[in-house]
Amino acid sequence: MATTHVFIVDTNTFKYHLEYLFAGTGAKEEFIDFNNSHISALHHKKENNLVGMIADACRVRKNDYVIFYLQQNSSQKVYEGKFYGIFKVKDDFSFLDNNDNEQFLKEKLGKSLTFRSLIEPYEVYPKGVTEWEALDEIKNVNSPYQMLWSLIYRKLKAKRGNTMITIYESERIFKLIRDKNNKITLNSKFFSFDTTSQEIIKSPSTLYSGRTEQINLLPRLLQKYKENKSFEVHLQAYLTQNISRKTNPSLDEVLLKNNNFEWLGNEVYCGVGMQKMDLLLSIPINESKRIIMPIELKSVPASTDNIIQIQRYVDWLEQYYIPNRISDIQPVLISLKTEDKSSQYFKEVINSFEKFNKRNPNCLPIKFVEFSISENNLSFCETIY
Repeated sequence: MATTHVFIVDTNTFKYHLEYLFAGTGAKEEFIDFNNSHISALHHKKENNLVGMIADACRVRKNDYVIFYLQQNSSQKVYEGKFYGIFKVKDDFSFLDNNDNEQFLKEKLGKSLTFRSLIEPYEVYPKGVTEWEALDEIKNVNSPYQMLWSLIYRKLKAKRGNTMITIYESERIFKLIRDKNNKITLNSKFFSFDTTSQEIIKSPSTLYSGRTEQINLLPRLLQKYKENKSFEVHLQAYLTQNISRKTNPSLDEVLLKNNNFEWLGNEVYCGVGMQKMDLLLSIPINESKRIIMPIELKSVPASTDNIIQIQRYVDWLEQYYIPNRISDIQPVLISLKTEDKSSQYFKEVINSFEKFNKRNPNCLPIKFVEFSISENNLSFCETIY
């Protein structure tokens, strides 16, 4: 299995995504001045917004699936949103094509798409599934937990250009697309978009020839740490980029052991109040067992307040996720290392973990992971309590 990513497009950008076989997101007129650099002239809110997009991009892995969502836009005669697919991610790393005059296709796209991934056809169907058919039609839905909550939450928030959906949600939307097209795919390797019929069509071949700069946030993260500034969003991006890639063995050891994940999400909505899990991993252990791992990230030492968020994540997973995909819940807290383990404050934190474990007998005990920073890198270690 793999993660499915839904990219938001309009009729113009969709045409060029298809013709040049890439998926991308961007942020208006911002230039990324902190890639592979420890400094930035951007206001911290703008920087954090861009780093959040980088976290979304870094979540993408080779052989993941891609669905495109064509937004409703009456001026483009798109009177209801539609989902199109199915594509696969071609390469293992997303890349940066910065927002300047050299950005590939910027003039044709009419906007900056800074973070990009190359894709290839998997099962490409001409017709899209309407938003009503995917999100509102409930004649085949027996319980609220079967609805496509990832996309419903995204619609309510309406900010992210690259949203992941769960494995069971992917299976449902894939079936809707296949059934809409009577399971007849387009027999081609190259595509475009017909704005009149609002269908994917065959097209002559084109070549993607833009810049593919590697994304590296570590220098900026380290600088934020040295300046005693919050870097949780940078930490999230670091984890989405590095987990399972053998670039940080200590990270893989504490979270995966000797396993591989089958699904990865970041900023995973878990309620109409827009609560979000920093990270969520699905890890198959064997043929009959898998773990779903909600991860709370803190760039400061752990506190007793962290339990409040983790409890909400577990409650949501038990009600909405587990009925769709049976898994053991393994909550995880990752925080900056507490140096004084004998302090009363730290003892209260551990006590809060123990109380949580007693209140939640149906999930695994909280895994407590601390990280330290030395020699220009992060080191992760499970703290046994």
